[in-house]
Order: sequence, then C-alpha cells, then structure tokens
Amino acid sequence: MVNTSKQLTVTEFLALPEGDENFELVDGQAVPKLAPKFLHSRTQVALVLVLEEWSGERGWVGPEWAILLKRRGRDWVPLPDITFVSHERLPGALTEDGPCPVPPELAVEVISPDQTFGELTAKATDYLAAGIDRVWIVDPRARSITIFLPDRAPLTLAGEETFDDPLLPGLALSPAALFDRARLPGR
Repeated sequence: MVNTSKQLTVTEFLALPEGDENFELVDGQAVPKLAPKFLHSRTQVALVLVLEEWSGERGWVGPEWAILLKRRGRDWVPLPDITFVSHERLPGALTEDGPCPVPPELAVEVISPDQTFGELTAKATDYLAAGIDRVWIVDPRARSITIFLPDRAPLTLAGEETFDDPLLPGLALSPAALFDRARLPGR
C-alpha cells in the first residue's frame, strides 16, 4: 500500500505519482496490484487480441484500465486486467487520459499464482454490484473461464465449451482456443 495516514479521495488517488507499481483504490487506500507472471501475461495478451479483433467498432478494450466505481457506498478504483466498454455506454472519442468513467460491460481478471479463486470471486461480486454486466475470471492453470452474470449462478467453461452471450454478440471463445492462442506450456 502507499503509505497514507488518511483516507484518499478519488482525486487524491488519481493524482498520486506514477511509478513501477500499479494501484487500486480500495476503502480509501492505494492497494498495490500484483505484478503479472508469465502465464498471466500470456493469457492477458491473448485475451486482449481476441477482444480487440471482436470489438471492432463496438467499443473500447483496455488492458489495466482503471474504472471509477462505488463499492459498498465508497469510491472504488479497481484495475481489471482487461475492460470492454461499448460506444453506446461511452460514446464519442476519448480525449483525456484517465480512468473509465462508466461501468463497462465486461471486466476480466486473470488469476495469478498469488491470488485465489475465492478472492477474485469476491471481487467479481463487487464488480457486478457496481454495475458491470459481465465478469470473467480466467484461470491459466486450470485452463478455464468462469463467467459471472448479475442474474444467475457463475458458469465455468473448459475445453471447447463456449457461451453465447447476447451482451457480447458474435464473440465465441472457448478456453481451449484462448489458451492455444496464448501458447502456454504444458497440456
């Protein structure tokens, strides 16, 4: 955490000097985000490429793009591994370098070795409560994608399984195709 003796506001958080570490604003504190390792990084790159190819003129895909949200009534600035926000939700050209000002349709978190599925499940629940429509938790070790939706139980995909999501029309992605594209070692 950034050493602060007081609770940070969003404005104070966003004004912190940039450095080698990325931070999220959680409960008024700047909390460091884990540095990605190889499997995480390769998976994230593959996902960004797939989502960029799919999104075309639909919207913006942002790796490590902070989002302005509320969590349990407090300002929250998470830093998902990948974000997709449509042009309908965020119309016009972005002219300022800043956080995403609206809840995106999709937030993706890739599990790192120092994280647990339970920790990211709690974060997915917070994302949904903050107005994000879909959350994917991608597990490079298990080679699975778990999809969180606001109105039903999570769905875990493995192998060649795909999920036809009306929110993301035309995006057909199986875990097998994703991890093949990431060129991960093993299996």
